[in-house]
Amino acid sequence: MPSVSIVIPMKNEAGNVESLLAEIAAACDDLADYEIIVVDDGSTDGTSDIAWRLRTTHPALRLLRHRRSAGQSAGVHSGVMAARGRIVCTLDGDGQNPPAELPKLFMPLLDDTTGTLGLVAGQRVGRQDTVSKRWGSQFANGLRSWLLKDGTRDTGCGLKGFRRDAFLALPYFDHMHRYLPALFKRDGWQVALVDVSHRERQAGRSNYSNVQRALVGIHDLIGVAWLIRRRKKARPMEITDG
Repeated sequence: MPSVSIVIPMKNEAGNVESLLAEIAAACDDLADYEIIVVDDGSTDGTSDIAWRLRTTHPALRLLRHRRSAGQSAGVHSGVMAARGRIVCTLDGDGQNPPAELPKLFMPLLDDTTGTLGLVAGQRVGRQDTVSKRWGSQFANGLRSWLLKDGTRDTGCGLKGFRRDAFLALPYFDHMHRYLPALFKRDGWQVALVDVSHRERQAGRSNYSNVQRALVGIHDLIGVAWLIRRRKKARPMEITDG
């Protein structure tokens, strides 16, 4: 059984598959055993075909496919469900998350002897995005941090490492991948934050616009705040005998 599973949700990322897999293999070279799970979220550009052919080069590679696009959170969830490792790491399929940063995520979890560390979340430094995208992200992160008090400045970073069992115990909903620090803390897990680098998109184009993120973000933020309050209010009843 692999100790670490690397999950990559992808939609129309044919131009990034080969280079990304090569970089992941290099980053995981010191691991005795690992697996890479590419989750093709309804691509129409041959992403799955390329990944399938690369299995001969990367024997640790597994491929999952959604017949229709279901979104990034669904891709992550499908990958985690299929993962065999007790530790799962995720990164975006657009190449903007450098795979060389992966050891920063899985090593603290593998070395944890307390059993209390649930999540290691990357926080991007020197983001290589457009000005409008950076401004939109700063506003959203500020609002989220103020409302949820999750202690992180950047939950949109795709680089995350976590315990598989802890992730699968979280409430699942669309876009949940943007709220993992708050959700893990809600369940009593320790969350570690690490700075990670960021780079320009290597090929293709983004599947999401700033407007799309903003519209769904407000609705999700309210829902996550409700989930946190609900957990805090839930207390076991005291039962006495006799």
